[in-house]
Amino acid sequence: MHTTLLIAVQTDTLIRVLLLGFLGFLLSMLITPIYTTLAYRYQWWKKPRTLDATGKPATLLMKLHAAKPKRNRPAMAGIVFVVSAAIVTALFNLSRTQTWLPLAGLVGGGAVGLIDDIINLKGNGTGISGLRSKVKLLLTTLVAFIGGLYFYYKLDVVSIHIPAVQSEWHLGWLIVPLFTFVVVATANAVNISDGMDGLAGGLTSSAFAVYAIIAAFEGRFGVAGFCLTMVGTLLSYTWFNIPPARFLMTDIGSFALGTALGVVAMITDTVLLLPIIGLVFVAEAGSSAIQIISKKLRNGKKVFKIAPIHYHFEVGGWPATKVTMRFWIIGQVSAVLGLIIFLLGRYV
Repeated sequence: MHTTLLIAVQTDTLIRVLLLGFLGFLLSMLITPIYTTLAYRYQWWKKPRTLDATGKPATLLMKLHAAKPKRNRPAMAGIVFVVSAAIVTALFNLSRTQTWLPLAGLVGGGAVGLIDDIINLKGNGTGISGLRSKVKLLLTTLVAFIGGLYFYYKLDVVSIHIPAVQSEWHLGWLIVPLFTFVVVATANAVNISDGMDGLAGGLTSSAFAVYAIIAAFEGRFGVAGFCLTMVGTLLSYTWFNIPPARFLMTDIGSFALGTALGVVAMITDTVLLLPIIGLVFVAEAGSSAIQIISKKLRNGKKVFKIAPIHYHFEVGGWPATKVTMRFWIIGQVSAVLGLIIFLLGRYV
């Protein structure tokens, strides 16, 4: 049996959604020189991490950094795409039912990351030099929980779609803890992935691009516009962040991106597709979790040479640029696979 998919989109709506992406790119390009001037003037240099997630010296990571040319690179570049996307959305794409929540997630996650980055800049360069991991988890959970309450009480969402069986799973108030978990997990997965020049920016660009298509299929053109705005700002960021990176997004960028991506997955009712669309993020976070558990349960024995997994391949001999580009390709293929499954689950 063949199903014909017909989608009617008014030309002005399509143009408006595409323009949001272009405006995001343009504004980000305009703000970047301002950020760069301030960052270099006030020396917002990123301090390298010297301890791993278990609190022990990150010996291999420090060796990787020592083998690379020493140069100062400013932190907090994520503020460029957070501010750009927030301005475009607030001025041209603000909708109570569609974009308030993704925008709040972007800004809320960015705020948590900003606090962490400021502490890092003021630190002495030893240890992790930032917020304690438990504090970051608590703050991101608070942001996500507030978003979950809005999702349940204001948007009246009480179920999620199950693609394989073409049905809805009614959750009621349990949608709030699910929303919280998804957003926190995605925020931390993107944060973990932000370790190589251009890696997180390229991966999130692919994810948001596919979610723009998904949202358009659902008739959620406000969400589609938000996603394309993110793509536009991230393309601008990636222009400057292709190896060797001119600056680093650090936590303000990675937490903002991850939080917003998790919110978009929930608001488009495609949360079960998120692990496929964000397959590389799952691999990155999973490798770190496996490494930590292995060290604790197997007397310090490791599964990977170093975690997260992008460093494992770099230590194994792959140049950082090869790791980044191949992870981008995997991210693009998995994002398209997620789109295919979405279409099969909704329209076939």
